[in-house]
Amino acid sequence: MLTGNERQGFEEKGFFLRREFASPAIRKAMLDDAIELSRAASGAGLSDGALVMPENNLANRTSQAAEDRVSKVFRLHRRPAFRRFIEDPRILDLVTDLLGGRIDCFLSQFIFKNPGAWGQPWHQDSFYFPFDQTPQIGLWLAISEATLENGCLRVLAGSHREPVHEHIPDRRPGANLGYVEIVDHDMSQATPVLIQPGDLLVFHSHLMHCSSENRSQKIRAAMVFHCAKSGTRIQTPVDVPVNDWMALPPAPSFSKGD
Repeated sequence: MLTGNERQGFEEKGFFLRREFASPAIRKAMLDDAIELSRAASGAGLSDGALVMPENNLANRTSQAAEDRVSKVFRLHRRPAFRRFIEDPRILDLVTDLLGGRIDCFLSQFIFKNPGAWGQPWHQDSFYFPFDQTPQIGLWLAISEATLENGCLRVLAGSHREPVHEHIPDRRPGANLGYVEIVDHDMSQATPVLIQPGDLLVFHSHLMHCSSENRSQKIRAAMVFHCAKSGTRIQTPVDVPVNDWMALPPAPSFSKGD
């Protein structure tokens, strides 16, 4: 269940942070599986039901391991290491407390953010989620440390109260497939989110956020899940290959009839 400070942070800022949420063993299992999938796909393509997406500006690193050229791996939440996490009673209670009723996980992505990888421009996740109910909840788990040097997230507190802004395609030549950006808003009041391994950032799908380039020599890895209230429907007929709707068990603190 949410603490008073967490609820206040979500309502006023659009996010809150839970420290030391996931153990090293959980994080290692996720990382190992994402690496195995990346190698099986040679850095891009389908791998055992997962979708491996390359980091375009690192595509020339052919002499390195496949995972060193990967941006993200999607469709993971049915795999054991990731399913155990998203079905953790603490997660179920937390997301149900925010959304109410039964919950689905519809999107999961492991983010490698290797040295030299570009960040993702300012955006709102709800731009990618044209659903008939809002908000959705993002769960951003730090697999490794997130710092200013390696491209931590930056968030604009309170921007979750705004509608979804116009997004245009990422203007950088060679940007990753699907990257978009908001250009009609003042982001000068943004704040970095410095996170230690195992910390969990919980955020509203309208929250404006971005990340910068990884200028360090180490990976900045994260695992992100997105959840919605059961019964949510997409409002456009477009197939979204990264989405995979999966009903989650009822939260222990709530009856099945809630």
